[in-house]
Amino acid sequence: MEPITLTSDRLLLRPFTEGDADAIHTACQDPDIQRWTVVPSPYSRADAEFFAGKLCPGGWQDDSMYNFAVVLRESGALTGALGINRRNLPGTYEVGFWTTAEHRGRGYMTEAVRCAAHWTFTALGGDRLEWRAEVGNAPSRAVALKAGFLMEGDQRSGLLNKGVRRDSWIGALLPSDLGLPGTHTYLPVP
Repeated sequence: MEPITLTSDRLLLRPFTEGDADAIHTACQDPDIQRWTVVPSPYSRADAEFFAGKLCPGGWQDDSMYNFAVVLRESGALTGALGINRRNLPGTYEVGFWTTAEHRGRGYMTEAVRCAAHWTFTALGGDRLEWRAEVGNAPSRAVALKAGFLMEGDQRSGLLNKGVRRDSWIGALLPSDLGLPGTHTYLPVP
């Protein structure tokens, strides 16, 4: 798929470019990003260059993952990263994200997740968008809840982060949660 840019009230969700490497490197020095996400720790300039220059464009090319730089429309400042990844079940995707320390608590990532969810359901034909986070990552869970995800439970050993299996929370958002039709018929348990 050709990379695209999404817009919301305050944000642009655009493909990462090699020019973002400095901002990515700076953001990923944050101990919270290193603790709760799968970014390498320590996080080097080479890691940022690989992410922006190789991993992100490759995901768009092979339709496996769609990574967006989340930037403020007015200033262009990087507020975070958001990725939509294909899962094995057709029509199922997973969202992951991090927010820069200076932009937390302003609702930017909730806005970005809702924007990306709408795109996933309409442009990609998604029927389910999953969110996972390690148990204890309360800020990520708060974003998911505010974006409309329904928490579905805990998964023992649900995540692998830096070589360690960890328990995870899982939630999901369906097209109907946003007032959108799904691609396939959904029959919930009565």
